[in-house]
Amino acid sequence: MRAKEPAAGNRSRLLHQVRYALRHPERVPAHARRAVRDAWLRLRHPDHIAYYRAVMASDAARSTEAAVGHNPSREQWARIGRMQFDYLVGHGLKPHHRMLEIGCGNLRAGRLFIDHLDTGHYYGIDISPHILLAAQDTLVVEKLQPKLPYLALAGDLTFAFLPDAHFDVVHAHSVFSHSPLHVIEECFANVGRILAPGGFFDFTFDRTEGEEHQVLHEDFYYRTRTLTGLAAKHGLDARFMDDWERLPHRQSKMRVVVAADRARTVGP
Repeated sequence: MRAKEPAAGNRSRLLHQVRYALRHPERVPAHARRAVRDAWLRLRHPDHIAYYRAVMASDAARSTEAAVGHNPSREQWARIGRMQFDYLVGHGLKPHHRMLEIGCGNLRAGRLFIDHLDTGHYYGIDISPHILLAAQDTLVVEKLQPKLPYLALAGDLTFAFLPDAHFDVVHAHSVFSHSPLHVIEECFANVGRILAPGGFFDFTFDRTEGEEHQVLHEDFYYRTRTLTGLAAKHGLDARFMDDWERLPHRQSKMRVVVAADRARTVGP
């Protein structure tokens, strides 16, 4: 499969939006509703984490399943979760490793990680209490209670309540695609502390090689070099994961390690 292309053009520009509306008139009402909601929630929640928590609450109020990724179908939800799982297992995720999933959602991939990992070795955090309740439902449906996963509500990405050098793998899927740069930097400034020696942090992002931009306050597009440079500022080495590009997913992936661990990866 041919590698995916980065985002073309600035989706926030009026000309792009007019052209898109002409090509997809059926999507205009939904985007208009998002724009009105965006303006209202930004007035009420100037902090981005609080803002996006409100976005998730709004989505969950309309449809919990849509809010947690059952869009367009449960089959798509399961396929994307399986893709994340297979990729990390293929990159050395072992049952004895300890894993932190940032933005765990309703355990689209987390249910597979929990089943794969030793008891108590999965830790999921999310900013949305509504979605964490849905995650508990997933544990019941999948009969994963005996694996004792940790699920916690987070208000930032400082990880202050987590121990030093604890996690072999940290994973964030479709988190930075909804995050302004200062939130990503907060994560980079703190993730090195919680990574175990030889551990790594994988994250996906919406990639552009043109002008960096955002659509409303929900979707953010970054250049690869912006994120590698930001990681380096905090003593991290970041590299673009070319093999992920061959998978059927619109976002790209990067891997971050503490600079001193650049020659090591998680092992047996």
